[in-house]
Amino acid sequence: MKRIILASSSPRRKQILEMIGLSFEVDPSKIAEKMDAKIDHHLLAKQLSRQKARHVAEKYSNALVIAADTFIVCQNERLGKAHTAREIRRMLKKLSGRVHRVITGFTLIEKPSNKSLSDSVESQVSIKPLTDDDIEAYLKTKEPFEKAGGYAIQGYGALFVEKIAGDYFNIVGLPVYQLAKRLAEFGINVL
Repeated sequence: MKRIILASSSPRRKQILEMIGLSFEVDPSKIAEKMDAKIDHHLLAKQLSRQKARHVAEKYSNALVIAADTFIVCQNERLGKAHTAREIRRMLKKLSGRVHRVITGFTLIEKPSNKSLSDSVESQVSIKPLTDDDIEAYLKTKEPFEKAGGYAIQGYGALFVEKIAGDYFNIVGLPVYQLAKRLAEFGINVL
């Protein structure tokens, strides 16, 4: 099996790859994520993942690098990772009682051939109406920090989710079905 490098420090992405049985190493990309407002959402997600993958792939002469970027779109506003309590409050109030889109772009780059592909997946999430008390209680868990949109569907944030449409793992951070399909194009079959 090829040497696989996950270009992400996300524990969730690491868990997803472990769940599907991949043997891999972690080498996070240090690329700053710039949300260019003029670019289509899916194109931006792919572009960000491609930048991360290229940055890490430069270090390896023989490996397959996997990189991803996930963000939320609500009322045409992109919501990235929430870093402060103030950002989390603002994001959760925006998501409250609404359906939003979760878009993940991912890129695979193989060295030394430089074969690469980028793809994006979208899921929809409906969040129940949230009270200020809901948001403050959630903040106390510390879970929403560094999460796109200020919540984690795989944790306490699931208590806010009324329904989803699409790939659950995409919402967590890496679309399993589409990733496995694309890995096969590089000769890696998960099953």
